[in-house]
Amino acid sequence: MSASNPEVLASSPAHSGTTPVLSKTLVIFLAFCCGAVVANLYYAQPIVELIAPSIGLSPEHASLIVSLTQFGYAAGLLFLVPLADLAENKRLVIGLTLLVAVFLAAAGLADAPSLFLIASLMIGLTSVAVQILVPLAAHMAPESSRGRVVGNIMSGLLLGILLARPVASVASEYIGWRGVFFSAALLMLVIAALVAVLLPQRKPSHHTGYPRLIGSVFKLARQYPVLRERSLYQGLLFASFSFFWTVAPIELIRHYGFSQNGVALFALVGAVGAIAAPIAGRLADAGHGHASTRVALLMAPTALLVGGLPGLGYLGLVIAAVALDFAVQMNMVLGQREVYALDPHSRARLNAVFMTSIFVGGALGSMLASPLYENLGWATTSCAAAIIPALALVIFLAKHGIKR
Repeated sequence: MSASNPEVLASSPAHSGTTPVLSKTLVIFLAFCCGAVVANLYYAQPIVELIAPSIGLSPEHASLIVSLTQFGYAAGLLFLVPLADLAENKRLVIGLTLLVAVFLAAAGLADAPSLFLIASLMIGLTSVAVQILVPLAAHMAPESSRGRVVGNIMSGLLLGILLARPVASVASEYIGWRGVFFSAALLMLVIAALVAVLLPQRKPSHHTGYPRLIGSVFKLARQYPVLRERSLYQGLLFASFSFFWTVAPIELIRHYGFSQNGVALFALVGAVGAIAAPIAGRLADAGHGHASTRVALLMAPTALLVGGLPGLGYLGLVIAAVALDFAVQMNMVLGQREVYALDPHSRARLNAVFMTSIFVGGALGSMLASPLYENLGWATTSCAAAIIPALALVIFLAKHGIKR
């Protein structure tokens, strides 16, 4: 049977005792699915200035649109993603993708702040299908190339995060912000159909009840110091990432006269940072994880400080966007490589802990962004945001030193 046939991938190592093989076609498909699903979390970010007045939400509370989506995602990571270690993965992905299509359509129909914010929370909760796909790919990849495979799939996921902004900005110019959400809902229906046809089945060997399963998530967090450490670093970096991307589009519109198309171009330039994912995967496979982590943790606060320099104008924001995206994505892949190696049979739960910390950080960063920006302005806000990843760097250097 050909290695490109998805049926080759149907059995897990726990069942077959063999190392599964991932075809290039399936890696591309998984990367596309991850990018398309995770984009749901970010469509609203550059068009908050359009959504908020339309539904009667004040500027000071506009960042709730972003933060509630991320809080919902964090809750889904903690309480839904662990099911991938218990239930058949393909069925979970299809069910969650269909649900997120429903809530995206509800957001497009909402005409009051409460309705839209509830829909935002649920969009985050049900978009966690992507975090079932990533550990599934790690499960199927051989140890020797796991970092590269995860890095390639993370490129799709991270491109989804980064391209969601320019896509939403451009689309809103022509079909309005509601059309953005309706289009996303339609895309989720297409994804669900493709998954039903192309994704291999995987039923895990783990057998337990749901309460015990969730309890084991916290047990894993207590058991593995590497998991706690990597979760903290990435949570702090993602807080600064979400902070930046919540207010940078507003700064460009208000003080540099950018249109939504201009914001789209800015976000597209920032997407250059997605090249960090495959690079990080290869560096991790080659044993350079600690040195690469140090570079990523240094690059993030530096990027935000550069972005806050008043003399550079919007060029400073461009430099900050590219460098910050690069740093966050590099550190994420490096962290996942280490986390997935801890316990092959608990990858979904390990991923749940890791990613929950990330999106709790992101939600908190988004929540702080609008009030600080409205009261302090861009330069002070950007410099304040740099403190967050700088804290991660200090902790890393205290634990591992400079030379390692």
